[in-house]
Amino acid sequence: MKILILTQYYPPEIGAPQNRLHELAVRLQASGAEIEVLTALPNYPKMEVQEGYQKGQNREEIIDGIPVHRAWIYVSKSKRILARLLNYFSFVWSSYWRGRKLKSFDYLMVESPPLFLGYSAIALAKKLKAKLIFNVSDLWPESADKLGVVTNKQLLKLAYNLEASCYQNAHLITGQTQGIVTNISSRFPAKEVYWLPNGVNIDFYNPSHIDEGDFRNKHGFSTSDILFFYGGILGYAQGLEVILKAAALLKDLTSIHFIIQGSGPEKEKLQALKTTLALSNVHFLEPVTKQEMPAILKAIDVALVPLKKLPLFEGAIPSKVFEALAMEVPLLLGVDGEARKHFIDNAAAGWFFEPENETVLAACIRNLAQDPTQIKTAGQNGRKYVSTHFNRDQIAASLYQRLTNIS
Repeated sequence: MKILILTQYYPPEIGAPQNRLHELAVRLQASGAEIEVLTALPNYPKMEVQEGYQKGQNREEIIDGIPVHRAWIYVSKSKRILARLLNYFSFVWSSYWRGRKLKSFDYLMVESPPLFLGYSAIALAKKLKAKLIFNVSDLWPESADKLGVVTNKQLLKLAYNLEASCYQNAHLITGQTQGIVTNISSRFPAKEVYWLPNGVNIDFYNPSHIDEGDFRNKHGFSTSDILFFYGGILGYAQGLEVILKAAALLKDLTSIHFIIQGSGPEKEKLQALKTTLALSNVHFLEPVTKQEMPAILKAIDVALVPLKKLPLFEGAIPSKVFEALAMEVPLLLGVDGEARKHFIDNAAAGWFFEPENETVLAACIRNLAQDPTQIKTAGQNGRKYVSTHFNRDQIAASLYQRLTNIS
């Protein structure tokens, strides 16, 4: 079985889709499939081609036994919509012309978003005589529409038409959450939609194998401080203002600190809000490599996982949930719906707060400050739950078996 994974984002870039797809590729290859990846020159999130990949370097490489083919992509630090569209469509164009030179495959698995990559995927699947697997990690353009990120009606109409075309041309549609699967199945009942959840490498994220290191000392935190941590993209959908507003309500608790680690389009706005609110208990840190994350998670107490209060996100499960729980770090979860059902109701691995409600979030944190013994029990519950239900090894094995049964 030969599978080509087509994605705009892949290691050495740092991020959730990069890690998820690479982990899946490695495990599918270990199961017996031949895996290759077609991706862009690494540039995310700084929007500049990384050192070592400039001037035609490393267009072909092998990462953990996976052959990786890289195509050119337009990158710009501009936040204008035109620059973003050029970024997406340049890779649509270059990925097709690079991919058509490859040999035939049994399957072409494309990652969406960006949805526009569907143009290249449909054409390449025909050229390479491959069955198309359309993997949906976010319901785009619906999420962009509901968030108000894209308001141009013509562009939205084109995007919805492209979405329908991608689904119609897919031999199999895979969805990252059960909410995504249900949504697509309701709109395209004739298509087969398979739940391909995100998960975690429970051996890599194992608190018993990790030394906490000097994270607390390095950043000026004592062993008695209670650290609430958000790590990931600093974007609009996350609604991270709720963390800073809750921090403003908790200035009297000197042992409570909030760490926001990552980068993204909302970072400057959030830093400005910190200044406006005069928050000495909020600390911004730069993103780090995947290899550094287990030690950081070992050093913090509670993971903050917020999203905007939108019905759309009731089917969302942010990827940062899995690594935190595997490291026995409980959640303060500001995401209703599927995530709440799994990790709060079923796993008892943390506490739910109403999305975008800083008053409720602050009250939860006060409660934990008064009785921090709750934290350890919830964390232990979390590792047990993800080890049973979201183990990457099991997820990849199930997908491999499903693909062997497709006619």
